[in-house]
Amino acid sequence: MTALTHAPRRPLHRRLALVAAVAAGGLLLAGCGGSDDMKDMDHTGAKESTAAEATAASSAGAFNDADVRFAQMMIPHHEQALTMAALAEDRASDSRITSLAGQIEKAQDPEIATLKSWLKDWGKPEKASSGGMDGMDGMDHGSSGKGDMGGMMSKEDMRKLEVAKGPAFDRAFASLMIDHHQGAIAMAKDEKKNGRNAKAKKLADDVVKNQSTEVATLRTLLDRL
Repeated sequence: MTALTHAPRRPLHRRLALVAAVAAGGLLLAGCGGSDDMKDMDHTGAKESTAAEATAASSAGAFNDADVRFAQMMIPHHEQALTMAALAEDRASDSRITSLAGQIEKAQDPEIATLKSWLKDWGKPEKASSGGMDGMDGMDHGSSGKGDMGGMMSKEDMRKLEVAKGPAFDRAFASLMIDHHQGAIAMAKDEKKNGRNAKAKKLADDVVKNQSTEVATLRTLLDRL
């Protein structure tokens, strides 16, 4: 009888080591697959986040006719206020009038630059058409109702202010600037109600708050001049 030849068996500790190596390799492959899944998940989340940010940015930059009208009307309104404020430098006799005039210049000059930059970004002209002016008629223009925009001084008003000096100038300036500010406040309230652009509405809110405070100060000064 022929004797069977048996293949030599590996020692037990080597077999155990081989099994452990195979198991570790399987876990490593599974881990790599999981990492790829996570990358896909991360990329999807990043894309969704980017899309959301783009939508938010687009919404923040959106504007409508009310925003354009507000910018176009507020530019000349602010420019006239700056002209009035500049007159106070060598005509006012009350330091409180001079101080308030400086405050007006400091606030409104940068706002004009901002308003012009918005119109440029929106592809709109700085000056409104006559139709845009007529569209202002339905607004509450404040107490003066002068000109196409609320509170705007007539040429006669400006001439009187230019020739006045001392206490007469102080009284005229305070009275006319109250009317002027009230017109700006009315336009700003219209923008807050009907505008769409977030930055324009924020500027309008600042105009309402700041110029309402200045109106109160001017009224107090006028009572004491």
